[in-house]
Amino acid sequence: MWLKAGKMASYWQIFTVFAKIGAFTIGGGYAMLSIIQKEIVSRGWLEDEDFTDIVTLAQSAPGLLAVNISIFTGYRLRGTKGSVVATLGCILPPFAIILAIAMAFSGYQDNPTVIKVFKGIRPVVVALIAVPMLNMAKKANRTWWAWGLSAAALGLVAFLKVSPIYILICVIVVAAAIAWRCNK
Repeated sequence: MWLKAGKMASYWQIFTVFAKIGAFTIGGGYAMLSIIQKEIVSRGWLEDEDFTDIVTLAQSAPGLLAVNISIFTGYRLRGTKGSVVATLGCILPPFAIILAIAMAFSGYQDNPTVIKVFKGIRPVVVALIAVPMLNMAKKANRTWWAWGLSAAALGLVAFLKVSPIYILICVIVVAAAIAWRCNK
């Protein structure tokens, strides 16, 4: 359970780790997952399973994924103050960077070189998103039926454009029915 105590971290450590994550990650949210996981797990603040739980909670909460992860991690490490510190660390550097870029590159958005640079960054962002997703799938899917369920959900969402909400509702209902039947 992710609420158990992690390795103690100072407010400054929490802030600097999330500031580094926010400052050096292009693509936001899912692209940040592998960096966030490496930084948090390597410090002993969370176990891999705890990180997966926090990502699940962060996805279910409204707001930006990386910010939600920082909120939950900061809270786990140092309570409400840790949550605020982690969130500030996560959002201040990219805010300052975007503000500086907006001020410096105002009027350059149609520049062919700038357009090519951003098109060149796109494949890297896709890889940054894919790697943590595959790592989470490997850790979460330990049986053939879990892999099948993941593949079915991926196919339904990606190719048939089924809303993930309907998939989650169906899985919850089926899982509850199976659990109820097994407990009888």
